[in-house]
Amino acid sequence: MKELLKTLQIKVNDKTYLKDPETSDLGKRIVEHSIILINEIGFEAFTFRKLGLKINSNESSIYRYFENKHKLLLYLTSWYWAWIEYQIVFETYSIENNVKKLEKVIEIVSKKTENDSKFSHINEMLLNKIVISEYSKSFLTKEVDIENKEGYFSIYKRLISRIKDCIVEVDKNYPYPASLASTLVEGSLHQYFLADHFPTITDCNDATKPTAYFSHLIFKTLNINLDE
Repeated sequence: MKELLKTLQIKVNDKTYLKDPETSDLGKRIVEHSIILINEIGFEAFTFRKLGLKINSNESSIYRYFENKHKLLLYLTSWYWAWIEYQIVFETYSIENNVKKLEKVIEIVSKKTENDSKFSHINEMLLNKIVISEYSKSFLTKEVDIENKEGYFSIYKRLISRIKDCIVEVDKNYPYPASLASTLVEGSLHQYFLADHFPTITDCNDATKPTAYFSHLIFKTLNINLDE
């Protein structure tokens, strides 16, 4: 199983792109440098023209891969959530104790992001910053219901469902497992945002990580004492 997981590729909904960027050097450069540029100037200021200048390529070549920058953002955020799910599968497959498994899931979702050498063209630390600051822009649109029906958010919803199942395995009688799972995922992003920009309204900081907060919140909610 461990060796099999090492060979897995992260797959993103093919509706987010016109041509799979993973199939060419140019596609990978588009992904790599779009992450760098969006992190530098923000999603609103980001354009394919600016990206083309950064990678010394025609703007039209980028449009061969992505219809518009909204679809590119959907691709990047979907890749991120698939990467988080990949880590959960990889790091919990051998954990038999349900409490320990959930503890590991909380850690993976809420820990500080580090770069993953298995995906050299993607800077996961910068992508994490983009997800924290820009992810809501991928779904706070008039088209969200249509895009949801077409499966654009399937990876994100699958991740939430996987975490929900871990909660149910710990306490099958807890009535709000999906809400608790989505609170963990969205709340982790929010706590990092607050720590960076509004530190007076969060207890998370260099000394107290979001992982500690969410472990306390979730296991207290499930009435599980980790010290026992």
